[in-house]
Amino acid sequence: MPRWLTSGEFLNRSRLSTKALRLYEERQLLRPAHVDARTGYRYYGDAELDRARRITLLRAIGMPVADVAEVLGLPGPQAVDRVEAYWRDAEAAHHARRPLVRHLLGLLDDRAAPGVASGVRYRDVPTQKVIFIQRHVTADRLPFFLPEATRLLFDHLTAASGTLSGPVFVAYHGLVTEDSDGPVEVCAPTGDPVEPEGSVGVRIERAHRQAYVSLTKAEAAYPAILRAYDALDSWLRDHDQRLSASAREIYYQNWATAADAEPCVDVAFPCEPAPPR
Repeated sequence: MPRWLTSGEFLNRSRLSTKALRLYEERQLLRPAHVDARTGYRYYGDAELDRARRITLLRAIGMPVADVAEVLGLPGPQAVDRVEAYWRDAEAAHHARRPLVRHLLGLLDDRAAPGVASGVRYRDVPTQKVIFIQRHVTADRLPFFLPEATRLLFDHLTAASGTLSGPVFVAYHGLVTEDSDGPVEVCAPTGDPVEPEGSVGVRIERAHRQAYVSLTKAEAAYPAILRAYDALDSWLRDHDQRLSASAREIYYQNWATAADAEPCVDVAFPCEPAPPR
């Protein structure tokens, strides 16, 4: 008969908290080896200790619980590949946050926001018809939604024998972060008689003036791109302007192939004079 550990012994040996053990069981990451049918007591063995150790290490490198479950379900070599891929992405995300941290430190120390605000320019945008797809998405889902929606819009245009009349842009009707989900609207301008169908809508984007900054591929990576939004917001306030429509990102044709130092997207705020104070 195997030597079972009681819940208390298992917590002591694994160094997990009661809260963590409860969470991992709820997420089906770590289950007891045996549950007494009469008393309901939970018992654990060496296999559960090994699994708890792996969970602890994976969580220690910052891996989300959902990804931990995926790794634990993979054979050894595939699990190694998955962790290495996660860590590459984590390092890239950490690198992308560095400019944002410098920007934040400047704001906290009451210094002027560096760099981006000095590049703000104006332009007038004429009335245009756009086809669009709108959805609520958080920051982690945004990289999947944007290409998916763009492909669907292009397929819809092709089926209607329509063509683009301007660059694709993404309008943010609400804040998009890890906790806030927009909504987000991917738009493709066209001058052709294209009709709405399914998830694809059609609307008229009215003429407006934009304040905008042009960003390189590296500057446009999330969360570094938040510097541009913050700088534009400050610029509008300093120039007695206000938003007249949702903030947007306007993508150049070279977006998919651009090098890190190559300009490939504008962050733009439709704006109008603010009312007198």
